[in-house]
Amino acid sequence: MVFIGFIVAAIITVLAAIKLSTYADTIGEKTSLGGMVVGTLLLAGATSLPEVTTSVSAIVLDSPDIAVGNVFGSNMFNLLIIASFDLYFRKQQIFKNAEQSHIYTASIGLLLAVVSLLALSIKLDYALLGIGIDIWVLITIYGIGMWLVSYLSKKNVQQPVSEPEEYNMSAIPLKRAIIGFVIAALVIMGAGTLLTVTGDQIAVITGLGASFVGSFLIAATTSLPEAIAVLVALQLRNFNLAIGSILGSNLFNILILGASDIFYRKGSIIAAVSNVHQITAAAVGILSVVILYALIRKPRESTIRYALPSLFLVILYFVSSYLIFIQ
Repeated sequence: MVFIGFIVAAIITVLAAIKLSTYADTIGEKTSLGGMVVGTLLLAGATSLPEVTTSVSAIVLDSPDIAVGNVFGSNMFNLLIIASFDLYFRKQQIFKNAEQSHIYTASIGLLLAVVSLLALSIKLDYALLGIGIDIWVLITIYGIGMWLVSYLSKKNVQQPVSEPEEYNMSAIPLKRAIIGFVIAALVIMGAGTLLTVTGDQIAVITGLGASFVGSFLIAATTSLPEAIAVLVALQLRNFNLAIGSILGSNLFNILILGASDIFYRKGSIIAAVSNVHQITAAAVGILSVVILYALIRKPRESTIRYALPSLFLVILYFVSSYLIFIQ
């Protein structure tokens, strides 16, 4: 029954994510926000709701390793998602057609990954207002980074890539899109709670351990909304929405550590978890470097040469996964 509950929650998450990304595209089209902003802020936050409920629920179940592993594992899996789709849609050259503003988001994500790795290595067990000092540093970087991304994006406004008429979502009224977006987000949040409870039970039944289950099984499943959101966005040829939802979700996930630390009353949550999470955080940092390179490099005419960074990222993901597994 535990595995059935886990699968049912995953299916509900996928179906809700399809609606979520469709409504997000409509909101971006019918407002002045655009795909980049809607993807980085609105869609990224909504698709990260399973991570929120999963990590907070894990703390309630006294399993900080699942909470932290879910955050960094999801960030790893998110980057695998965009690299995999980039390989599949390589003729469209997703990164080449995206706004340069995504470089700022990717840079902030890399900085957060490096600081997270340092925090997991040093493990300062000091708290301020019930939240670890290291978490405060991460939240501060996130806040400043998002302000900077918003400011620089407005200074470097680019004309959106023209989209075929058949992908126009204007048939959906804006009010209906907003209401549908909120409902889909709430459904995803509920499914995320079920994923945590069943995932924690699976960790006990299989003996795989909370760190591994949190970093892979639950992290991959809670990243399903991001995967579906990217697929729908690419089918709509909204490249900025696709990339923005992934990079923005990785930034938003760092805030989830803060929420988890608030509920964890035994000290700093980062100081309480296994050292295996250092490998996950380091992997996120390395994968972020590859994504940043894919965004800033010069356009490639050859499809094979264009696809090399994404192929390298996929290989790095599975190598990192193996290193975490053997730990």
